Amino acid sequence: MASTGAGCKEASRRQVRPRDAASLILLRLEGREHRVLVGRRPPKARFLPGRYVFPGGAVEPGDSRARPASALSVDLVESMAVGGKEMRARSLAMAAVRETFEETGLLLAAPGDVGPVRSPSWSAIRAQGVAPALHHLAYVGRAITPVPSPIRFHARFFVADAQFTTGALGGDSELEDLHWCSVNELAHLPTIEVQSFMLAHAIATLTCHDSETTGTPLFTQRAGQRHIRYFKPHL
Repeated sequence: MASTGAGCKEASRRQVRPRDAASLILLRLEGREHRVLVGRRPPKARFLPGRYVFPGGAVEPGDSRARPASALSVDLVESMAVGGKEMRARSLAMAAVRETFEETGLLLAAPGDVGPVRSPSWSAIRAQGVAPALHHLAYVGRAITPVPSPIRFHARFFVADAQFTTGALGGDSELEDLHWCSVNELAHLPTIEVQSFMLAHAIATLTCHDSETTGTPLFTQRAGQRHIRYFKPHL
């Protein structure tokens, strides 16, 4: 009986439903080389401890209520696997901007009013007289945390040129060692494969819009091996 109970617990652990999440890849061009903003998750973090990641996190209720200064491109909605729901797509984009502001101190925004959202972060943004400038976002792809993980996310990755951000690098200390790093440097930092994969696509998306021909990727794992599918919107 004990072994049966353990098996049931294991099966239950394997069936964690992934939460909607969003990540923002901020790029800036230095000479001929792009650099990306990354930070290290604390060693005691429950998810990806000690790994270097892009700013991001789970969607929160206020992300659907806050108002942007400019709209997300409607062309992105189908690629994001949100069932055609523009509100859900916008919430993901707003989460990416909010999480980046929280974790790095940088804000992708323009003059506007997010509205009376009861959230410390949205209140801080509203106090600046700005709101997220979603038109600066391009969509890169999505990734789903492997099934065995006790914490799972269905993350959408966006990219934006850092020249459109304001603020000083700092944030809430959720990410340590925040800095702009090159593609080569990231390859030598403790990270996970999806970060390097999405960075390559982000640079291509921001510079030559390769997703128009190849589609946008879904990064998952099967039996410990990466599995990638590409999706093109139906025209």
